[in-house]
Amino acid sequence: MHSIPSCPICASENTYPDGTMFVCPDCAHEWQPGEESQQQQDNTRVVKDSNGNILADGDSIILIKDLKLKGSSSVLKQGSKAKNIRLVDGDHEIDCKIDNVKIMLKACFVKKA
Repeated sequence: MHSIPSCPICASENTYPDGTMFVCPDCAHEWQPGEESQQQQDNTRVVKDSNGNILADGDSIILIKDLKLKGSSSVLKQGSKAKNIRLVDGDHEIDCKIDNVKIMLKACFVKKA
């Protein structure tokens, strides 16, 4: 008997076959039986700055507006530069250091240097 694969999106094991497709009831994703490996290759994340330029690990960025640090009274000034950024998953895509403070930024507040 064939085993039913886990969902390629949410990794749930509650999947079931529906005709020629597999369905995940948790995230409502549907896929063909041979499609899992292709989707995992297509899920490479593309992060773009405020001007639409694609960012990559190791790039330098510049802030386009003043940003108040949450939980602090300090402000990151417009024009501050961060070198050697790292892209991460989540809603704050950029991990970097500005003025010796390690912070996470959204890509919509930066431009590529």
